Amino acid sequence: MAMSDYYRPLVQSGPARPDGALPLAGGALWFTHAEQLRRDAPARVVPAGDIPDPVRTRLTAPRAPVAGLSMEVPRVMGILNATPDSFSDGGLYHDPRKAVAHGARMIAEGADIIDVGGESTRPGAETVAPGDEAARVAPVIAALRAAGPTPISIDTRKTAVAQAAVAAGATLVNDVAGFTYDPGLAPFCAMHALPVCVMHAQGDPATMQQNPSYDNVLLDVYDFLHERLETLTALGIPRGRIVVDPGIGFGKTAAHNLLLLNRIGLFHGLGCPILLGASRKRFIGTIGQAPEPADRMAGSVAVALAGVAQGVQIVRVHDVRETVSALALWQAVQGGAAPVA
Repeated sequence: MAMSDYYRPLVQSGPARPDGALPLAGGALWFTHAEQLRRDAPARVVPAGDIPDPVRTRLTAPRAPVAGLSMEVPRVMGILNATPDSFSDGGLYHDPRKAVAHGARMIAEGADIIDVGGESTRPGAETVAPGDEAARVAPVIAALRAAGPTPISIDTRKTAVAQAAVAAGATLVNDVAGFTYDPGLAPFCAMHALPVCVMHAQGDPATMQQNPSYDNVLLDVYDFLHERLETLTALGIPRGRIVVDPGIGFGKTAAHNLLLLNRIGLFHGLGCPILLGASRKRFIGTIGQAPEPADRMAGSVAVALAGVAQGVQIVRVHDVRETVSALALWQAVQGGAAPVA
């Protein structure tokens, strides 16, 4: 059932915290007011004390660790596309040896988790057979797992691929279809107590960018994720093991993407960590005047920092070293002191 009132915390940071300020998701950011959103009325700003208790609890409660990672500080997920047709790197890491070397390099650069995918989800991409997809990712995951303890995520819509990936050492399942594509995937994750990331997409990759439309993109995406949370928890995946992703670029125009990014703090009301995956996407190239995906690093870092400023817990990126460096500076500025070496 769709909600009638939605509350977006007006997130702030810094040591000069007013009396009565509430912590955001148990982290260092805080809020004193929220934007109340409705489908049938203009938005208005209300004091945090006016937020209904259940919503306020979800906004403020500390998030459980994900794959052993504390959610009290921003985390960087490095993207590893073991595909021949990814939009961003054009198959650079289709060769398993190159994929493993790239994953190891991202870990050395400070990635907290590596997200391995064997099926391109770029606009217009075709579905890959499960056996082919599993054959792309399992050797890469096994080699990275043998090399060290960094958590590995499998980016897939398919149970058979998740089974092969988990057997190889993956510890999180990231489904761009929000667990709507393969009815066996969520029960598999529940059975094995795996954390999951549930993403919003309108349509599938082959058709999603043809003519995306929404009544209200922000609230429509929120309602979809809310419904998915209800379904997944009923299947035995507790909210503490679920990450939500609004799906920037998946069945969305540039205007839709910007609306979601501008108010991404709304999704804290779901009571789960938020993942933001905007790295190198087309709207960054358009606004940042960078037609080639490889030239969109600066714009991608800017969008990641804008998300982190609203309390996003995980940023999924291609450019790990640059993002880790930018986050270190952002956190140092917020704290007003250099971190201890």
